[in-house]
Amino acid sequence: MSLRLPGIVLGVGLGGFVDGILLHQVLQWHHMLSSTDTDNIGVRYYSPLTVPGLEMNTLWDGLFHTVCWLAVLTGLALLYGRVAHGRRRVWTSRVLWGWMLVGWGLFNLVEGVIDHHVLGIHHVHGGPYQVWWDLAFLLLGAALVAGGYLLQRGGRALAPETA
Repeated sequence: MSLRLPGIVLGVGLGGFVDGILLHQVLQWHHMLSSTDTDNIGVRYYSPLTVPGLEMNTLWDGLFHTVCWLAVLTGLALLYGRVAHGRRRVWTSRVLWGWMLVGWGLFNLVEGVIDHHVLGIHHVHGGPYQVWWDLAFLLLGAALVAGGYLLQRGGRALAPETA
């Protein structure tokens, strides 16, 4: 029984939640459209420093969180479909948690490359050092993928009849 797909999908959703909750809401470093004044695709700028701009950014942050929520639900559904018995063994499995870290890292890499570099619609932390913050975000993603892969390799695969 492979935990790869459910783990990666759960990791993508949970990684998106960490990004959205920590960077968008708690630290308020960026929102989905907070750098569209310097983007690469011509999206209208919505300054997060004005009420109408913050409303539009909050709407897009909400749509982003909806996608994260759907990824978590999908990952849970995939995981549930593969688990009949021994649920505790699955949830404590290095294999599952490793693949979840891989998924989180993939989220950082894909979202970081597309939104921060290709589209330029927002940055991890705007300002004079924004390129370094964006690169650190990608480095964290690569470290999560590598660490998660190594973690799951150190775990034992669960046989279908015992899982």
